[in-house]
Amino acid sequence: LEMQNDELNRTQADLGTAVKRYCDLYDMAPVGYCTLNENEVLLEANRTIADMLGLERRKLVRQKITLFIHREDRNIYYLHRKKLSGSGELQICELRMVKQDGTIFNAHIEAKAAQDEYGESMCRMVISDITREKRLQEQLNQAQKMESMGRLAGGVAHDFNNMLGVILGYAEMIMDNIEPSEPIYEDLKEIQNAANRSVDIVRHLLAFARKQAISPQVINLNEAVEGMLKILRRLIGEDITLEWMPGEPLWSVCMDPSQLDQILANLSVNARDAINGVGYISIATSMITFDKPFYSEHTSIMPGEYVLLTVSDNGSGIQKENIYNIFDPFFTTKELGKGTGLGLATVYGIVKQNNGFINVYSEHGHGTTFNIYLPRHKENREDQQSVCSGIPSEKGHETIMIVEDEPGILNMVKIFLEKLGYNVLASCLPSEAIAVAGNYTGAIDLLITDVIMPEMTGRELSERFDILCPDIKTLFMSGYTADIISQQGVLDDDVYFIHKPFSINELSAKVREVIGAGKS
Repeated sequence: LEMQNDELNRTQADLGTAVKRYCDLYDMAPVGYCTLNENEVLLEANRTIADMLGLERRKLVRQKITLFIHREDRNIYYLHRKKLSGSGELQICELRMVKQDGTIFNAHIEAKAAQDEYGESMCRMVISDITREKRLQEQLNQAQKMESMGRLAGGVAHDFNNMLGVILGYAEMIMDNIEPSEPIYEDLKEIQNAANRSVDIVRHLLAFARKQAISPQVINLNEAVEGMLKILRRLIGEDITLEWMPGEPLWSVCMDPSQLDQILANLSVNARDAINGVGYISIATSMITFDKPFYSEHTSIMPGEYVLLTVSDNGSGIQKENIYNIFDPFFTTKELGKGTGLGLATVYGIVKQNNGFINVYSEHGHGTTFNIYLPRHKENREDQQSVCSGIPSEKGHETIMIVEDEPGILNMVKIFLEKLGYNVLASCLPSEAIAVAGNYTGAIDLLITDVIMPEMTGRELSERFDILCPDIKTLFMSGYTADIISQQGVLDDDVYFIHKPFSINELSAKVREVIGAGKS
């Protein structure tokens, strides 16, 4: 009998240990476990689901689970509950749940039919908080959509830029040959204005696609922003106060200064349009460091040191249903004809092209804040300043070889340079240009070549001409996007480049700059 008692005690102890182990695992599980009766009332719940819903477990039990399901998603729950009652098969769904404090989170639910010890029907349910996973999926979908739009923009940019170059070039040349008082002059002016607007749209698309040609420089954001303040005040008008709050000290960043101008102009114009009457726009800078723990909670921001540029306003704000679409190209809430929908898409593209991140905080009726994080530039060198050649359009006498496989561009550039007094040799193909140069008895001072052509690239052609004409200089031109141009080594610091479409004055100034380079 004593042995039987000892064995019983051991069995009871083992059972008690097993029950405790089960209870610990039940409570410590990373997902929520609960049991419901036929009336959707919670009979039991583990600690995880209590924490998930923001209630003590004793207060959670005996409440209906539907109280914590988002009102708009309850039909999803009822549909699966009905299926479970009818077939008994495992039911899986995703819906929104609401915590005690009103916070909404995304939940993945698996429900299975069961019976209690009295044969009463029950439902055992596993609930997982998948808010972070949903956010990551949304970010992935957004990135894929942006990438698709970027490929589309890059694909049309080359041909579109070539056509715009022909339109702008011939319109400008015709306007130079007629008096402004003639009726046709104003018609040509409208053609020129429409083409220039199209050029801006292409550039916005390329900025959004992170494929515009850029010239990064080491800059101090405080100095760069201060240089824009006068222009920004003109943009926003006198009714709106522009507040400038520079952070000191401030790390340097490496980016194209013109891109910063685009960011400030687009955000300021958007803020101005959101303000009805008197208001304010504030621009601030500061330094911030994100560590790995922060990154684990904010997956859109990589760990590291950043310069923070903040642009805020007290305008009408952004409605909640629009907040996830504001960076989409051509998305706009403005009236027809009041906006292209490319302003914020351009800002997004520029920030991403510079390996930065952008967040927006807004409530409808309470203003908007854009936070832009740009990586700190760590090289120990002095900030570089933009250099403008300031070379006016001048006449010349030198000999220039033009190589361009688009006949419209080739003829336009040839006619224009000849009007400026240059001796021009023109070829559609690299092989033809090499043959002409080999038979030419005089000196060729400048090679103007497209970057991407049949037979060979512009870079390869330039190397061939360096052998034929040792003192020749080269000016590259292209309508392709920056990623393709950079593969040809044409965006290096020591290379002269002009992006299509260009105006006559831009080309003239660039030609004089290249020819005059190195001369004392």
